[in-house]
Amino acid sequence: MQEIQKKDIKSMTLPKLEEELTGMGEKAYRAGQLYQWMHKKLAGSFEEMTNLSAQLRTKLGERYTCTCLEPVRVQESAVDGTRKYLFRLGDGNLVESVWMKYRHGNSVCISSQVGCRMGCRFCASTLDGLERNLLPSEMLEQVYAISRHTKERVSNVVVMGTGEPLDNYDNLLVFLKMLTDEDGLHISQRNVTVSTCGLVPQIRLLAREKLGITLALSLHAATDEKRRKLMPIAERYSIRELMDACADYFESTGRRITLEYSLIGGVNDTDRDAEKLSALAGPLGCHVNLIPVNPVEERNFARSSAERIRSFQNKLEKNKINVTIRREMGRDIDGACGQLRRRTMQAMKAKEPLSDFGGRKTC
Repeated sequence: MQEIQKKDIKSMTLPKLEEELTGMGEKAYRAGQLYQWMHKKLAGSFEEMTNLSAQLRTKLGERYTCTCLEPVRVQESAVDGTRKYLFRLGDGNLVESVWMKYRHGNSVCISSQVGCRMGCRFCASTLDGLERNLLPSEMLEQVYAISRHTKERVSNVVVMGTGEPLDNYDNLLVFLKMLTDEDGLHISQRNVTVSTCGLVPQIRLLAREKLGITLALSLHAATDEKRRKLMPIAERYSIRELMDACADYFESTGRRITLEYSLIGGVNDTDRDAEKLSALAGPLGCHVNLIPVNPVEERNFARSSAERIRSFQNKLEKNKINVTIRREMGRDIDGACGQLRRRTMQAMKAKEPLSDFGGRKTC
Protein backbone atom coordinates (compact mmCIF):
# COMPACT_ATOMS: atom_id res chain seq x y z
CA MET A 1 0.00 0.00 0.00
CA GLN A 2 1.43 3.36 -1.06
CA GLU A 3 2.09 5.77 1.79
CA ILE A 4 0.01 8.97 1.69
CA GLN A 5 2.09 12.09 1.08
CA LYS A 6 1.45 14.30 4.07
CA LYS A 7 0.63 17.99 3.61
CA ASP A 8 2.45 20.79 5.40
CA ILE A 9 -0.31 22.09 7.67
CA LYS A 10 1.65 24.93 9.29
CA SER A 11 2.07 26.65 5.90
CA MET A 12 -1.72 26.88 5.45
CA THR A 13 -3.54 30.18 5.91
CA LEU A 14 -6.70 30.15 8.03
CA PRO A 15 -9.08 30.09 5.00
CA LYS A 16 -7.11 27.17 3.53
CA LEU A 17 -7.20 25.38 6.87
CA GLU A 18 -10.98 25.81 7.07
CA GLU A 19 -11.26 24.30 3.60
CA GLU A 20 -9.12 21.33 4.63
CA LEU A 21 -11.01 20.58 7.85
CA THR A 22 -14.50 20.93 6.38
CA GLY A 23 -13.30 18.59 3.64
CA MET A 24 -12.55 16.08 6.42
CA GLY A 25 -16.10 16.46 7.75
CA GLU A 26 -15.09 18.69 10.68
CA LYS A 27 -16.80 21.92 11.77
CA ALA A 28 -15.18 25.09 10.38
CA TYR A 29 -14.51 26.49 13.87
CA ARG A 30 -12.04 23.65 14.48
CA ALA A 31 -9.75 25.31 11.96
CA GLY A 32 -9.59 28.42 14.15
CA GLN A 33 -8.71 26.33 17.19
CA LEU A 34 -6.01 24.48 15.27
CA TYR A 35 -4.62 27.69 13.79
CA GLN A 36 -4.32 29.31 17.22
CA TRP A 37 -2.55 26.29 18.65
CA MET A 38 0.05 26.45 15.86
CA HIS A 39 0.49 30.20 15.43
CA LYS A 40 -0.43 31.82 18.75
CA LYS A 41 0.23 29.16 21.39
CA LEU A 42 3.17 27.84 19.33
CA ALA A 43 2.35 24.19 19.90
CA GLY A 44 5.02 21.81 18.70
CA SER A 45 2.76 18.82 18.01
CA PHE A 46 -0.86 17.80 17.54
CA GLU A 47 -0.73 16.01 20.91
CA GLU A 48 -0.47 19.37 22.70
CA MET A 49 -3.78 20.58 21.23
CA THR A 50 -5.91 19.40 24.13
CA ASN A 51 -9.24 21.00 23.11
CA LEU A 52 -9.23 18.87 19.95
CA SER A 53 -10.55 15.33 20.27
CA ALA A 54 -8.07 12.45 20.33
CA GLN A 55 -9.72 11.13 17.18
CA LEU A 56 -9.19 14.41 15.32
CA ARG A 57 -5.59 14.65 16.48
CA THR A 58 -4.95 11.14 15.17
CA LYS A 59 -6.52 12.02 11.82
CA LEU A 60 -4.42 15.16 11.59
CA GLY A 61 -1.24 13.21 12.34
CA GLU A 62 -2.06 10.74 9.58
CA ARG A 63 -2.62 13.42 6.93
CA TYR A 64 -0.39 16.35 7.85
CA THR A 65 3.07 17.25 9.07
CA CYS A 66 3.26 19.85 11.85
CA THR A 67 6.68 21.43 11.30
CA CYS A 68 8.50 22.05 14.57
CA LEU A 69 12.15 23.10 14.71
CA GLU A 70 14.49 22.33 17.57
CA PRO A 71 17.96 23.92 17.74
CA VAL A 72 20.90 21.58 17.22
CA ARG A 73 23.37 24.31 18.19
CA VAL A 74 23.02 27.62 20.00
CA GLN A 75 25.91 30.05 20.31
CA GLU A 76 25.56 32.88 22.82
CA SER A 77 27.72 35.99 22.68
CA ALA A 78 29.67 36.71 25.84
CA VAL A 79 29.63 40.37 24.80
CA ASP A 80 25.97 41.25 24.30
CA GLY A 81 23.89 38.09 24.80
CA THR A 82 23.03 37.70 21.13
CA ARG A 83 22.22 34.08 20.28
CA LYS A 84 22.83 32.34 16.98
CA TYR A 85 20.66 29.28 16.36
CA LEU A 86 21.29 26.39 14.01
CA PHE A 87 18.16 24.39 13.18
CA ARG A 88 17.91 21.03 11.44
CA LEU A 89 15.01 20.81 8.98
CA GLY A 90 12.91 17.71 8.33
CA ASP A 91 15.06 16.70 5.34
CA GLY A 92 18.31 17.05 7.29
CA ASN A 93 19.29 20.45 5.89
CA LEU A 94 20.57 23.12 8.28
CA VAL A 95 19.44 26.73 8.58
CA GLU A 96 20.48 29.50 10.96
CA SER A 97 18.72 32.36 12.74
CA VAL A 98 19.76 35.09 15.19
CA TRP A 99 18.07 36.42 18.33
CA MET A 100 19.03 39.96 19.42
CA LYS A 101 17.87 41.74 22.54
CA TYR A 102 17.33 45.50 22.30
CA ARG A 103 15.81 48.08 24.65
CA HIS A 104 12.86 48.47 22.27
CA GLY A 105 12.18 44.70 22.13
CA ASN A 106 13.50 41.37 20.94
CA SER A 107 14.44 40.98 17.29
CA VAL A 108 14.87 37.77 15.28
CA CYS A 109 16.73 37.57 11.98
CA ILE A 110 15.62 34.56 9.93
CA SER A 111 16.76 32.75 6.80
CA SER A 112 14.53 32.36 3.74
CA GLN A 113 16.49 29.70 1.84
CA VAL A 114 18.90 26.84 2.50
CA GLY A 115 21.98 28.43 0.99
CA CYS A 116 21.85 31.16 -1.65
CA ARG A 117 22.51 31.46 -5.37
CA MET A 118 23.08 35.23 -5.57
CA GLY A 119 26.86 34.90 -5.27
CA CYS A 120 27.65 38.18 -3.45
CA ARG A 121 31.43 38.26 -3.09
CA PHE A 122 31.57 39.24 0.59
CA CYS A 123 28.94 36.82 1.91
CA ALA A 124 29.46 33.36 3.47
CA SER A 125 25.88 32.29 2.65
CA THR A 126 26.61 31.91 -1.06
CA LEU A 127 29.76 29.78 -0.85
CA ASP A 128 27.97 26.45 -1.30
CA GLY A 129 25.19 27.70 -3.56
CA LEU A 130 21.44 27.21 -3.18
CA GLU A 131 20.02 23.94 -1.84
CA ARG A 132 16.32 24.84 -1.77
CA ASN A 133 13.67 27.38 -0.75
CA LEU A 134 12.21 27.38 2.74
CA LEU A 135 8.48 26.77 3.19
CA PRO A 136 6.35 29.36 5.04
CA SER A 137 6.21 26.96 8.00
CA GLU A 138 10.01 26.71 8.13
CA MET A 139 10.35 30.50 8.15
CA LEU A 140 7.64 30.90 10.80
CA GLU A 141 9.15 28.14 12.94
CA GLN A 142 12.46 29.97 13.21
CA VAL A 143 10.56 32.72 15.03
CA TYR A 144 8.40 30.30 17.00
CA ALA A 145 11.28 28.03 18.06
CA ILE A 146 13.30 30.97 19.34
CA SER A 147 10.25 32.23 21.28
CA ARG A 148 9.85 28.79 22.86
CA HIS A 149 13.55 28.56 23.68
CA THR A 150 13.93 32.06 25.17
CA LYS A 151 10.39 32.17 26.66
CA GLU A 152 10.26 35.78 25.48
CA ARG A 153 8.07 37.55 22.93
CA VAL A 154 9.56 38.50 19.58
CA SER A 155 8.52 42.00 18.53
CA ASN A 156 10.67 42.55 15.41
CA VAL A 157 11.47 40.17 12.55
CA VAL A 158 14.11 40.72 9.89
CA VAL A 159 14.29 38.48 6.82
CA MET A 160 17.98 39.11 6.28
CA GLY A 161 19.67 35.79 7.06
CA THR A 162 20.78 33.15 4.60
CA GLY A 163 19.11 33.36 1.19
CA GLU A 164 17.50 35.98 -1.05
CA PRO A 165 13.91 36.43 0.22
CA LEU A 166 12.53 37.69 -3.11
CA ASP A 167 13.99 34.61 -4.84
CA ASN A 168 11.47 32.68 -2.70
CA TYR A 169 8.69 35.17 -3.39
CA ASP A 170 5.50 33.11 -3.09
CA ASN A 171 6.51 31.43 0.17
CA LEU A 172 7.76 34.75 1.55
CA LEU A 173 4.40 36.41 0.89
CA VAL A 174 2.49 33.65 2.72
CA PHE A 175 4.97 33.91 5.60
CA LEU A 176 4.55 37.70 5.89
CA LYS A 177 0.77 37.50 5.93
CA MET A 178 0.71 34.71 8.52
CA LEU A 179 3.35 36.34 10.75
CA THR A 180 1.32 39.55 10.95
CA ASP A 181 -2.10 37.84 11.08
CA GLU A 182 -4.20 38.86 14.10
CA ASP A 183 -5.00 35.19 14.69
CA GLY A 184 -1.27 34.41 15.01
CA LEU A 185 1.61 36.29 16.64
CA HIS A 186 0.18 39.49 15.11
CA ILE A 187 3.56 41.19 14.77
CA SER A 188 3.07 44.65 13.32
CA GLN A 189 4.01 44.93 9.65
CA ARG A 190 5.95 48.05 10.59
CA ASN A 191 8.19 45.81 12.71
CA VAL A 192 9.06 43.53 9.81
CA THR A 193 11.97 44.13 7.42
CA VAL A 194 12.70 42.22 4.22
CA SER A 195 16.14 42.55 2.65
CA THR A 196 16.87 42.03 -1.03
CA CYS A 197 19.98 42.23 -3.19
CA GLY A 198 17.82 43.79 -5.89
CA LEU A 199 15.43 41.57 -7.86
CA VAL A 200 13.63 44.35 -9.72
CA PRO A 201 10.50 42.46 -10.95
CA GLN A 202 9.83 41.07 -7.47
CA ILE A 203 10.30 44.50 -5.84
CA ARG A 204 7.59 45.81 -8.16
CA LEU A 205 5.35 42.84 -7.35
CA LEU A 206 5.82 43.41 -3.62
CA ALA A 207 4.93 47.08 -4.06
CA ARG A 208 1.51 46.06 -5.39
CA GLU A 209 0.78 44.14 -2.20
CA LYS A 210 0.84 47.48 -0.33
CA LEU A 211 2.18 45.92 2.84
CA GLY A 212 3.43 48.07 5.69
CA ILE A 213 6.80 46.31 5.93
CA THR A 214 10.20 47.95 5.48
CA LEU A 215 12.12 47.05 2.33
CA ALA A 216 15.90 47.05 2.73
CA LEU A 217 17.97 47.11 -0.46
CA SER A 218 21.45 45.60 -0.20
CA LEU A 219 23.19 48.16 -2.38
CA HIS A 220 26.84 48.03 -1.21
CA ALA A 221 28.14 50.18 -4.08
CA ALA A 222 26.95 53.44 -5.61
CA THR A 223 28.11 52.80 -9.19
CA ASP A 224 27.27 49.95 -11.55
CA GLU A 225 30.97 49.27 -12.15
CA LYS A 226 31.75 48.67 -8.47
CA ARG A 227 28.48 46.88 -7.78
CA ARG A 228 29.15 44.36 -10.57
CA LYS A 229 32.46 43.46 -8.90
CA LEU A 230 30.70 42.75 -5.60
CA MET A 231 27.29 41.41 -6.63
CA PRO A 232 26.57 39.27 -9.72
CA ILE A 233 22.92 40.43 -9.69
CA ALA A 234 24.22 43.83 -10.85
CA GLU A 235 24.91 42.26 -14.25
CA ARG A 236 21.15 41.82 -14.64
CA TYR A 237 19.76 45.05 -13.14
CA SER A 238 21.41 48.47 -13.19
CA ILE A 239 21.34 50.87 -10.27
CA ARG A 240 18.97 53.10 -12.23
CA GLU A 241 16.52 50.22 -12.67
CA LEU A 242 16.84 49.45 -8.96
CA MET A 243 16.16 53.02 -7.84
CA ASP A 244 13.16 53.26 -10.18
CA ALA A 245 11.74 50.10 -8.57
CA CYS A 246 12.41 51.55 -5.11
CA ALA A 247 10.61 54.74 -6.10
CA ASP A 248 7.66 52.59 -7.20
CA TYR A 249 7.70 50.77 -3.84
CA PHE A 250 7.81 54.04 -1.89
CA GLU A 251 4.99 55.57 -3.94
CA SER A 252 2.79 52.46 -3.56
CA THR A 253 3.34 51.84 0.15
CA GLY A 254 4.48 55.15 1.65
CA ARG A 255 7.26 53.20 3.36
CA ARG A 256 10.75 54.63 3.27
CA ILE A 257 13.43 52.40 1.73
CA THR A 258 16.54 51.45 3.71
CA LEU A 259 19.80 51.18 1.76
CA GLU A 260 22.17 48.62 3.26
CA TYR A 261 25.80 49.48 2.54
CA SER A 262 28.63 47.20 3.70
CA LEU A 263 31.83 49.19 4.04
CA ILE A 264 34.81 47.31 2.59
CA GLY A 265 38.25 48.81 3.08
CA GLY A 266 39.68 50.30 -0.12
CA VAL A 267 36.74 49.08 -2.22
CA ASN A 268 33.65 51.22 -1.65
CA ASP A 269 34.49 53.55 1.24
CA THR A 270 35.96 56.69 -0.40
CA ASP A 271 34.57 60.23 -0.15
CA ARG A 272 33.56 59.95 -3.80
CA ASP A 273 31.58 56.78 -2.97
CA ALA A 274 29.83 58.71 -0.19
CA GLU A 275 28.92 61.52 -2.61
CA LYS A 276 27.48 59.10 -5.14
CA LEU A 277 25.55 57.25 -2.44
CA SER A 278 24.11 60.59 -1.25
CA ALA A 279 22.91 61.31 -4.78
CA LEU A 280 21.02 58.00 -4.83
CA ALA A 281 19.55 58.19 -1.32
CA GLY A 282 18.58 61.87 -1.31
CA PRO A 283 15.73 61.99 -3.87
CA LEU A 284 13.82 59.14 -2.17
CA GLY A 285 14.64 60.18 1.39
CA CYS A 286 16.20 56.76 1.96
CA HIS A 287 17.69 55.78 5.29
CA VAL A 288 21.26 54.50 4.87
CA ASN A 289 22.48 51.72 7.15
CA LEU A 290 26.29 51.47 7.11
CA ILE A 291 27.59 47.98 7.92
CA PRO A 292 31.23 47.34 8.80
CA VAL A 293 31.69 44.15 6.76
CA ASN A 294 32.06 40.91 8.72
CA PRO A 295 35.33 39.13 7.89
CA VAL A 296 34.77 35.81 6.08
CA GLU A 297 37.70 33.37 5.98
CA GLU A 298 37.05 32.37 2.37
CA ARG A 299 36.92 35.99 1.15
CA ASN A 300 39.74 38.51 1.05
CA PHE A 301 37.74 41.63 1.94
CA ALA A 302 38.60 43.65 5.04
CA ARG A 303 36.40 46.07 6.93
CA SER A 304 37.04 49.79 6.65
CA SER A 305 38.93 51.43 9.50
CA ALA A 306 36.94 53.12 12.28
CA GLU A 307 38.25 56.49 11.09
CA ARG A 308 37.13 55.85 7.50
CA ILE A 309 33.69 54.69 8.67
CA ARG A 310 33.19 57.89 10.67
CA SER A 311 34.39 60.00 7.75
CA PHE A 312 31.96 58.23 5.39
CA GLN A 313 29.10 58.79 7.84
CA ASN A 314 29.99 62.47 8.22
CA LYS A 315 30.02 62.98 4.47
CA LEU A 316 26.51 61.52 4.17
CA GLU A 317 25.21 63.61 7.08
CA LYS A 318 26.60 66.79 5.51
CA ASN A 319 24.52 65.90 2.46
CA LYS A 320 21.44 65.64 4.73
CA ILE A 321 21.18 61.86 4.45
CA ASN A 322 19.66 59.99 7.41
CA VAL A 323 22.37 57.48 8.29
CA THR A 324 23.23 55.02 11.04
CA ILE A 325 26.10 52.62 11.60
CA ARG A 326 24.74 49.18 12.36
CA ARG A 327 25.38 48.17 15.93
CA GLU A 328 27.49 45.03 15.79
CA MET A 329 25.79 42.15 17.56
CA GLY A 330 27.29 38.72 18.19
CA ARG A 331 30.60 39.36 16.46
CA ASP A 332 32.25 36.71 18.67
CA ILE A 333 29.84 33.95 17.54
CA ASP A 334 30.28 33.50 13.77
CA GLY A 335 28.57 36.83 13.09
CA ALA A 336 28.44 36.73 9.28
CA CYS A 337 25.38 35.13 7.68
CA GLY A 338 26.02 31.48 6.89
CA GLN A 339 29.20 31.04 8.95
CA LEU A 340 27.77 28.79 11.68
CA ARG A 341 25.94 26.60 9.15
CA ARG A 342 29.01 26.27 6.95
CA ARG A 343 31.38 25.45 9.83
CA THR A 344 28.96 22.82 11.10
CA MET A 345 28.59 21.26 7.65
CA GLN A 346 32.38 21.12 7.28
CA ALA A 347 32.72 19.47 10.71
CA MET A 348 30.05 16.90 9.81
CA LYS A 349 31.70 16.13 6.47
CA ALA A 350 35.05 15.64 8.21
CA LYS A 351 33.27 13.53 10.87
CA GLU A 352 34.54 15.84 13.58
CA PRO A 353 32.63 16.30 16.86
CA LEU A 354 30.29 19.28 16.91
CA SER A 355 32.27 20.86 19.72
CA ASP A 356 32.43 24.57 20.41
CA PHE A 357 34.10 26.54 17.65
CA GLY A 358 37.05 28.57 18.86
CA GLY A 359 36.12 28.43 22.55
CA ARG A 360 32.91 30.42 22.12
CA LYS A 361 30.10 29.77 24.56
CA THR A 362 27.63 27.23 23.20
CA CYS A 363 24.29 26.34 24.82
